Amino acid sequence: MIVARTAEELATRPRAVAIGSFDGVHRGHQLVLDAARAAGPAPTVVTFWPHPRLVLGNRVELLSTLERRLELLEAAGIVEVLVVDFTPDVAALPAEAFADAVLRRIGATTVVVGENFRFGRGAAGDGTLLARLGFEVSLVPLLEGVSSTHIRALLREGDVGEAAQLLGRAAELDGTVVLGDQRGGTLGYPTANLALPPDMAVPAYGIYAGMALGHRAAISIGVNPHYGGDERRIEPHLLDFEGDLYGRRLLVELWLRLRDEQAFTSEGDLVAQIARDVEATRAARPPV
Repeated sequence: MIVARTAEELATRPRAVAIGSFDGVHRGHQLVLDAARAAGPAPTVVTFWPHPRLVLGNRVELLSTLERRLELLEAAGIVEVLVVDFTPDVAALPAEAFADAVLRRIGATTVVVGENFRFGRGAAGDGTLLARLGFEVSLVPLLEGVSSTHIRALLREGDVGEAAQLLGRAAELDGTVVLGDQRGGTLGYPTANLALPPDMAVPAYGIYAGMALGHRAAISIGVNPHYGGDERRIEPHLLDFEGDLYGRRLLVELWLRLRDEQAFTSEGDLVAQIARDVEATRAARPPV
């Protein structure tokens, strides 16, 4: 898949273009991508980074990093992606100017958008405007109950199972392994300390079952109350894994919330509970 950062990097040729933030590339987004693939040659995505709402001063908990978004777009059959650097200047462009500078420049003949999509200064652009500008427009109906906003709310509640139903795959944490307390190794259950980029959505604190690098993983999200911690940590223990993960990117799937995090009366009780968490993780099944 070709990834461009400016419209000039892509050839001007007939193409079907899907536009959107595509945060999380959930099931509703996948319908838009399917429509772009079916609409004609060179299925292309125009997406935005940073997320427009962040640039406009709003708080957004992102469901996917840009790297992961691009991987998911490629898996959906998109052949070219233009990542628009969303700046205040871009936000101030009238919709017609954006269409000329981006869509016409890359040769878009068909534009595919969700029926609630808006673009341009003051969100003045929509499918009707695009049609008036001469593009063939495919409006994809919303998938009832499926939105990035709803998925974020489910994650805040720790409901990773329902979030997976809306995403069409397991919810994920995507970060880099950094140096941690290395306490898990002394307990017999070594963990990786996962650092996430800013503004990423993180589920409710607790213990989860999931997978990373093809291994089942018991994942602790929280402040380690047993040790009096106050800083959030994300610590997956990969079952039956041997190796050094330090400095590596790690994509962690979240399948099931097992329990709340808690403090224990003794370290022995903590170790016994971890053993039960590991067995529950072995028994867990992917949510979709």
